[in-house]
Amino acid sequence: MGYKQFFKSWLLVCVGVLIAANTSSGIHYNSYETLLLTVLLLSLCNLFLKPLLMLFSLPFIILTMGLGIWLINAVLFLLVSEVVPGFQVDTFGNALWGALVVSITSAVANALFGTSGRSRVNVQFNRTGHPTDSVSGNDRDRGPSPRPRKPLKDDDDVIDI
Repeated sequence: MGYKQFFKSWLLVCVGVLIAANTSSGIHYNSYETLLLTVLLLSLCNLFLKPLLMLFSLPFIILTMGLGIWLINAVLFLLVSEVVPGFQVDTFGNALWGALVVSITSAVANALFGTSGRSRVNVQFNRTGHPTDSVSGNDRDRGPSPRPRKPLKDDDDVIDI
């Protein structure tokens, strides 16, 4: 993740936490400096701790069809509120609300301003099984075509594994 992508993520989390604090009576911050410190720590937790938590709770995430990620985000929200003085989340329900608002804010911003920077590869195959150019539909130059295989006879030795 580059600096530009981290700054974009940090800015989206900042807007999400600001919206969550203004829409919930259970999320409080004392000053904008506290809010910035909270967002910085929450972004660092999302960068380093969240992948580890997701790895260890992967069966739970699969069992809940992805809703476990929302719970992980809420736990990180509560963790940051315990570490940063001047930022307070009253209950786990408020942490769930804050995590939901931050997730929705990020999803809406990514939908409006572009994806998260991931590139996509699109390979199509023609009837012969060779890849084609996805823009023009022409066969790619793969060199000489492979030699056709002769069919096996009943008396050929074949080892099945």
